[in-house]
Amino acid sequence: MPDVGAAAPPTFNEHDIAEHTLKNGMHVVIKRDTRAPLAVVQVWYRVGSVDEPNGLTGVSHALEHMMFMGAERYSGAELTAVLKREGARHNAFTGADYTGYFEVLRKERMELAFDIESDRMVNLQFRDADFEKEIEVVKEERRLRTDDKPRARLYEEFYAAAFKNNPYRNPIIGWMDDLNNMKLDDLRDWYQRWYAPNNATLVVAGDVEIDEVLRLARLYFEPIPARELPERKPHKQDLRSVRQAITLKTPAKEPTVIMGYHVPVVGQSEVEWHPHALWLLSNVLSAGANSRLKKALVLGSELAREASSGYGAFSRYNSLFLLSATPQYGVDIDTVTAALLDEIEKIKTEPIDERELRVALTRARAGLIYSLDSVMHQAMRIGRREVTGYGWEASYEFFDRVEQITPQQVQEVARKYLDADRLISAVLDPQPLNAAAAEGAAQ
Repeated sequence: MPDVGAAAPPTFNEHDIAEHTLKNGMHVVIKRDTRAPLAVVQVWYRVGSVDEPNGLTGVSHALEHMMFMGAERYSGAELTAVLKREGARHNAFTGADYTGYFEVLRKERMELAFDIESDRMVNLQFRDADFEKEIEVVKEERRLRTDDKPRARLYEEFYAAAFKNNPYRNPIIGWMDDLNNMKLDDLRDWYQRWYAPNNATLVVAGDVEIDEVLRLARLYFEPIPARELPERKPHKQDLRSVRQAITLKTPAKEPTVIMGYHVPVVGQSEVEWHPHALWLLSNVLSAGANSRLKKALVLGSELAREASSGYGAFSRYNSLFLLSATPQYGVDIDTVTAALLDEIEKIKTEPIDERELRVALTRARAGLIYSLDSVMHQAMRIGRREVTGYGWEASYEFFDRVEQITPQQVQEVARKYLDADRLISAVLDPQPLNAAAAEGAAQ
């Protein structure tokens, strides 16, 4: 059993954040924000779709559904009813790197969330009837969100092709064949493997007192024993991917292109500042109406109805630098694809000027500040960084380092990583809609 001794007594720092580790290894992070008399309570488990083996994809999300079916102290109906009486919000989410549960309620009733989450951390009830109902809900969710959405299917096929030796290739909701063959015992085993306090982070944000949060954490969570966790194997994606292209032919109204390049993330890059420069490059390309892709493809030439870039600088494994576009009506997909690539080549040959860089930074900084108006968003930022292994401080340190990036550094990462010989692309080739589908699309 790993050492899970308690940390030093916590104190708030300049960010009004405190942290503590319980004796069983559960990490507690508290973000104080007194602007409204509410508390956000989140329990994050460090398990998601990246941990799922072949044949068991979607099990993290299916278990998330079962967590609302009832535990020892609260049945499924009781859980919903008691939170409704309190005027509270509650829900859950599953990602590639994590699964999380939350309640938003009056600060005076914060203890209720601790009671609910500690109960279902260890006392979840597994009933055949609940499973049979919920697995059908999950499958229908997959049909509605992916199978019946051409663009969602394109992204699914794109990621499956891009991450050959990396579990990010699997959809979070799971492949349909795996869902069809999933058993109740699969969920029970997944719960027993990963739902342990030493694999969880408790995030509490809002108008709360540190001593009271810790008192409740010790009362409700510390008695739950730590468990030995399964070994996690490394999954390092080769950044020297060979160029590849896929085409998805399916009934749809319009074409779309997605392109990507394998790039490193914070903490896994050979050069520390490369992820910061990649993130800034993505903002220069598509953050705001005056960004390069918007001006060149959407507002200027009117080749595309939409064009964007994206890059996630934090993850357990590697990431992709993404480009995507949907052509304007009457414009073919090859023309839009060439225009996207042309903008990348311009970055490589013509460095952005300092003013353009400052505008992108100012816009990004403003977006960050506005997002902090939400206590929920603050808690989510903390939780994501904690369960991906970075620690909550990474969010604050990241932007400080981005502001030190120069135009020359942005050009350098574009030249190094956005290499045409290792471009991965996926094109949605729309096929004719049948009469029923066409009628429904027109309504």
